Amino acid sequence: MLKLILENALKKEELEQYKDRVVTINKAINEKTLPGNDYLGWAKYPLTYDKQEAEQIKKDAEYVRNHFDVLVVCGIGGSYLGARAAIEALNGIKSTSKPEIIFFGQTFSPNYTAQVLEYLKGKKFAINVISKSGTTTETSIAFRLVKELLEKQIGKDAARKAIFATTDKETGALLTLARKEGYQTYVLPSDIGGRYSVFSAVGLFPLACAGVDIDDFMKGAYDAMATFDNDDLHSNICYQYACSRDYFYRKAKKSCELFVTYEPQFTQIGEWLKQLFGESEGKMKKGLFPTSATFSTDLHSLGQFIQDGSPVLFETIIYVEKPAYDVLVPHDDLDLDGLNYLENKSLSFVNHQAFEGTLQAHTQEGKVPCIVLELDSMNPYNLGYLFYFFMRACAMSAYLLEINPFNQPGVEVYKRNMFHLLGKKGY
Repeated sequence: MLKLILENALKKEELEQYKDRVVTINKAINEKTLPGNDYLGWAKYPLTYDKQEAEQIKKDAEYVRNHFDVLVVCGIGGSYLGARAAIEALNGIKSTSKPEIIFFGQTFSPNYTAQVLEYLKGKKFAINVISKSGTTTETSIAFRLVKELLEKQIGKDAARKAIFATTDKETGALLTLARKEGYQTYVLPSDIGGRYSVFSAVGLFPLACAGVDIDDFMKGAYDAMATFDNDDLHSNICYQYACSRDYFYRKAKKSCELFVTYEPQFTQIGEWLKQLFGESEGKMKKGLFPTSATFSTDLHSLGQFIQDGSPVLFETIIYVEKPAYDVLVPHDDLDLDGLNYLENKSLSFVNHQAFEGTLQAHTQEGKVPCIVLELDSMNPYNLGYLFYFFMRACAMSAYLLEINPFNQPGVEVYKRNMFHLLGKKGY
């Protein structure tokens, strides 16, 4: 179960001013009367998602696991961040389970691209290409390259059975190609934007291929939906968190939210959160700057600034009590490193004391507000619950700022300039 701990951040009484606005905004989210209402499909998706498609995804994922050593997921932004965050959070960074999941099409880097293509030579791999339009530049270049390699290695006929396309249901370049070639297709719903798409086939197919129980994942999302579709600020921790963010931005004049985890395999959750909040709220010269850190690693680089630097940030700490694995500190006869006082202590114990000690240092001496989100363990159910929590909180937080959470007009500026410099027709 997810717990929200605000005692090291602010008093709950300070959220009282938000209770009436929460009622109004929650009602407007459900009735789809606010800006961006065409992209609120995610809000009820854990209830309304296509169960038949989910069953097909499970069958196709089993086929991939039985016939391929690698799955190449081609996508960028919301078309890969959620899946990558979930797979690493659940399976770990050094997972040996098959198939290996490689993420491709999220960069123009010639170095990364060349190395991935070289690595795939001679390997049995499948492709999941994810794009609503089929014209996203990074993804389309990568897909063109990896498709060419696959067809050279196994032939066009066999390649058709190894390519899975997640795209718009009715239109777009990728859908046209998939129909022409006979690729298996899944739907990226037209009323769900990329950064809110992890519960759609965008996330479910890679997760299923990685061996994740997508039924449990969606059950967690459903239970979160049922819990947080609730306009009572006193009981709704999702909206308490959203209002806390607004309080720190408006009242405490903070400009940055630092998402903190204590496990390297949760690092990509921070990357997903940076897109979710940054792209949803960073408009009209408003919004908190979202960034992330992994402790204790980043305490040796950012710790000094957090403790004593400019008071620009507050922390949102995602802490999971029970790790999937544990390791004991061994005895050493020489004890030159002075660590025998920890012998037979678990690293989970050490990690927890680092969490407690850092929390005390940052809040008491450093005067850094720290919100804690605590999970008992990381599993598909809890992760689905956590992802929905953040998505609903992000919508509420953006609407409190009087911002449309579902567009990204600023992104179009760099694309227009890039296309002009590349010589694309019409730019």
